[in-house]
Amino acid sequence: MRKGILSLTAAAAVLALGLTACGGNSGPTSSTSSASSSQKAGKIGVILPDSKSSARWETADRKYLEEAFKAAGVAYDIQNAQNDKTAFQTIADQMITNGATVLMIVNLDSGTGKTVIDKAKSQGVATIDYDRLTLGGGAAYYVSFDNTKVGTLQGEGLVKCLTDKKASKPIIAELNGSPTDNNATLFKAGYDGVLKPKYDSGDFVKGPDQSVPDWDNTQAGTIFEQMLTSAPKIAGVLAANDGLGNAAITVLKKNNLNGKVPVTGQDATVQGLQNILVGDQCMTVYKAVKKEADAASKLAVALAKGEKPTASGSVKDPQSGQDVPAELMDPQAIYLDNVKDVVADGYVTKAELCTGDFAAKCTEAGIQ
Repeated sequence: MRKGILSLTAAAAVLALGLTACGGNSGPTSSTSSASSSQKAGKIGVILPDSKSSARWETADRKYLEEAFKAAGVAYDIQNAQNDKTAFQTIADQMITNGATVLMIVNLDSGTGKTVIDKAKSQGVATIDYDRLTLGGGAAYYVSFDNTKVGTLQGEGLVKCLTDKKASKPIIAELNGSPTDNNATLFKAGYDGVLKPKYDSGDFVKGPDQSVPDWDNTQAGTIFEQMLTSAPKIAGVLAANDGLGNAAITVLKKNNLNGKVPVTGQDATVQGLQNILVGDQCMTVYKAVKKEADAASKLAVALAKGEKPTASGSVKDPQSGQDVPAELMDPQAIYLDNVKDVVADGYVTKAELCTGDFAAKCTEAGIQ
């Protein structure tokens, strides 16, 4: 899933890993394939962002993309930059040098992403923005979810959870994603669209509101601890993904507030779903990554075969003003009563989710 040397250290790390497919955090990770049946088609390069901000990049995106490329019989190279901007650019250069005719990236920020896309285009390499739009980048295609809707579902989820608790004028903390990730901007636009009218009416009280650099969960814990110190009566947490949500929950646990203060999330990670099962997290947003990966791989394979595929829609790049051909998937809100849907869809397994003390909770939630 998910050659010019700019940095000798980064390049050595990439080279040392060779064809290994692993998901650790110690450096860029990669997996490659070349099949004899793929020689008539070009090679597809994919750069994933990290494996720390969310488990999905290695556990879901890499897996589904590999499956799709293997089924299509095309050569591919999937690597993970592990949040290293220098490594990201080095990997891209190596992929282009090694014959990639299609480059699919999940940018670390728009500046780095644009540099890579510009280089690719100058070499005649087709480009796809995967999951995150590179602002001003001019990729040929963009494949993601309706990210404003993701945020809307989060905002609606927090309202539902607070209403269920009959909360009166709750103070809301917003723990936003990385300020360099356009998706985080879209998520926030979605949930603020739900929460602002509540603030304006006085039904909710706007509390601390802060972004978390690089979606870093450790920083998120520190930031939320500071939030809770400055506003001890926080009664709801809009956390932009499950990792940030778990960071907040860890702090709430230390203050005996877990389960009392609703927390949102996103990505339907095993950890996030387990937090929902025990009542520490009120909801998450499930994004069927297989659908996203399948849509992206379909475009990539067509481009590798020299075709010019059409996308079903488009999005406007807010920086360049250009319309980018796009495929946008539909997200789903997940609460305790439909955690089973994520398992039924195959995104997580019962064996992964229902371990130890969670087994009984899974039974109560109707997970088969």
